[in-house]
Amino acid sequence: LISGVGKTEPCGKNLKIFTATWNMNGKKDLPERLDDFLFPLGTESAQDLYVIGVQEGCPYRQEWESRLQRTLGHRYVLLHSAAHGVLYLSLFIRRNLIWFCSEVECATVTTRFFPMIKTKGAVAASFTFFGTSFLFINSHFAAGDSKLKKRIQNYKKIIKDLHRFDEVFWFGDFNFRLSKSRSEVDSILENLPENDMRSLLQYDQLSEEVTKGSIFKGFKEAEIQFRPTYKFDIGSDDYDTSKKQRAPSYTDRVMYKSRNQDDIHVLKYGSCTLMRQSDHKPVFGLFRVKVRPRPDNITLTGGRPDLGVPMTCCISFPIKLDAQSTHRKLKNISRLARGGGEARSWRANDLGFFFICL
Repeated sequence: LISGVGKTEPCGKNLKIFTATWNMNGKKDLPERLDDFLFPLGTESAQDLYVIGVQEGCPYRQEWESRLQRTLGHRYVLLHSAAHGVLYLSLFIRRNLIWFCSEVECATVTTRFFPMIKTKGAVAASFTFFGTSFLFINSHFAAGDSKLKKRIQNYKKIIKDLHRFDEVFWFGDFNFRLSKSRSEVDSILENLPENDMRSLLQYDQLSEEVTKGSIFKGFKEAEIQFRPTYKFDIGSDDYDTSKKQRAPSYTDRVMYKSRNQDDIHVLKYGSCTLMRQSDHKPVFGLFRVKVRPRPDNITLTGGRPDLGVPMTCCISFPIKLDAQSTHRKLKNISRLARGGGEARSWRANDLGFFFICL
């Protein structure tokens, strides 16, 4: 939980953010729960804000977001949901923190030559939390080993107006490759020390272009200590064994930029190695971000979540099932479920359990 947030506004407090990107390869078959995605190994069980961007999303976006909601549980609400073709962006926030957010604004950009084809481009959402403005961008750049210039053009088309925000997180399938053949990459991978990817990353196209200053100016990326996240045989941890034998690459990235240098602290940067439904592994970043007090001119939402995805979490509450008190207690539960205050605590000797589906 965000340190110090209650009925009074924090001054110099922190917001813990989980940001993840995943190219789903359009797959329909998803696990009922997404614990391996939202709670990967080495992370704490819960954060304040979850920002999930997918590319080539599954055909049923609402079902995808419902499964995210079920995995996170009733303590989180969908702050905002946006899509641009098969690019999805979903923001889930702790229920008790939604009161301190401004209205969310959304924008989309198509980088395809034909605008009606919405498989490449970006979808972005921005809002202010207390006195700190945030921008989250989910992008899918041009694919192919030879499309380096096209990827840089994609970036330049999206980059406008970033200076308006205090904290910017830009993530997605950027499609930058390793400038080595499959056999050369395999040889390097075989001899890599654990968590030391430097000998491989010296051939990373994105790192090279950032160093040149041609892309992501002012952005940072946490140290990569995980193996390339593309391309895998679906259902396994084996890199591409098809006839194309694509060289493994770090196509999936999380970049960040702050108006104030010390505002964003990286807690962890990694990949979700247990997710095998796509030819990409998800990549996540866990951050702690300083939050400033709210100026008087920022209008808060008043606790209004995005109602596009039904709350389908099953929650159990112990309730004494006598006729006189049941109606009153159900009203109390309903108020809690809708963010309207804390329910009373129940005694251990109350009789039975009542299961309510939100």
